Amino acid sequence: MSISDSTNGSGLWDLDSFLLDFSSELTAIRRRLHQLAELATTEYETGAYLCRLLSGFGIPYQYPVADTGIVATIQGSAEADRRGDPAGCAETGRRSPCIALRAELDALPIFENSGCPFSSQHPGVMHACGHDAHMAIALGVAKFFKLHERDFSGCVKLFFQPAEETIGGAKPMIEAGCMENPKVDYVLGLHLAPYLETGDIEVRYDNMYAASDEVRITLHGKSSHGAYPEAGVDAIAMAASLISTLQTIVSRNVPPAEPCVLSFGLIQGGNAHNILADRVDLNGTLRTVTPDMRLRAKELIRRHVTSAATAYGGEGTAVFVPGYDALINTNPLVDLLRDVAIPLLGPEHVRWKSAPGMGVEDFSFFLHQAPGVFFHLGCGNREKGITAPLHSPGFAIDEDCLAVGVRVMASLAGRLLDSPAGSP
Repeated sequence: MSISDSTNGSGLWDLDSFLLDFSSELTAIRRRLHQLAELATTEYETGAYLCRLLSGFGIPYQYPVADTGIVATIQGSAEADRRGDPAGCAETGRRSPCIALRAELDALPIFENSGCPFSSQHPGVMHACGHDAHMAIALGVAKFFKLHERDFSGCVKLFFQPAEETIGGAKPMIEAGCMENPKVDYVLGLHLAPYLETGDIEVRYDNMYAASDEVRITLHGKSSHGAYPEAGVDAIAMAASLISTLQTIVSRNVPPAEPCVLSFGLIQGGNAHNILADRVDLNGTLRTVTPDMRLRAKELIRRHVTSAATAYGGEGTAVFVPGYDALINTNPLVDLLRDVAIPLLGPEHVRWKSAPGMGVEDFSFFLHQAPGVFFHLGCGNREKGITAPLHSPGFAIDEDCLAVGVRVMASLAGRLLDSPAGSP
């Protein structure tokens, strides 16, 4: 049953009418969330506001989940109404699917300079990554399905997830059981993209984002007076040589068509200008898009660290702290998103990302648990001067993107609800 079809007397699955009636409230919700910007793991005012809204919509929820997260659930009852069968599967032998949508709660440690009249009320904290819009869109989808809960079978879940920008709140949410009871069959996510005009979306088959690993290298030498370098082992010279050598991993060991980034942003060593350092610590980030290259790059880094240290007569170790995994879209759901979005937006507004982004996204952990798709939603508007990038003090959005996000997400979830669990 399409969301534009007539239903069993409770009204029409009329998404456009819903958005016409709800658009002012949708904008107001996003603006209030923007004012409440809070850092990762401290999203208490944000959570309280969301809970009040969910209660007002009549949507049951669990709070707190993984400290500051929220899981809201809309259980469809169409099959139960027709057959007295709450599970929706007695006659057909099929289980109606459960669809989950993810929205993030946290903001960034940035002083806002957007000039908007609803700027953050917390100095030094700003929704500069669009998570306020993500939450508003999820709430719009939630209210739409709540209004039509007797028109569909299956279940729609909303994950309001903490700490996407820092510790990766997706993992604690999963560990707390958000993907169970009922079991999630498909998971959907989006992210604002100011380089796209409002009305556009962007998606990619397979790898959408990279995996990340923090690289921690420690080099040990031997201290001596700077006037007598032959008596010591210079860890700074060792580090200088190693940094240059490590860059050849990308240029000489990675196929040119495969994205891979190795960057070092921190180096510490030495205590005096005339004393050879006996220890240097380097910290960097490794970004890869395939599991094989992730393993191979780590082994190459270890090999170079050992070789450089040995060449200077010192010792070296490399430790890797896993970050987020690569975000790999489920291709049949990319196909479904395409089929849903083209009639809604027009083929010229469904764009294809040419290469994976080397940033990271902890939505990847949800995709380990269930098939899903993640896409970019345009929020820029050159005519209005809305062009500032994400994570910048002047970041702003064209709020018309909110309705576009609700329309695409609700339509995609509706199509999935029409399918048996396990077959989009």
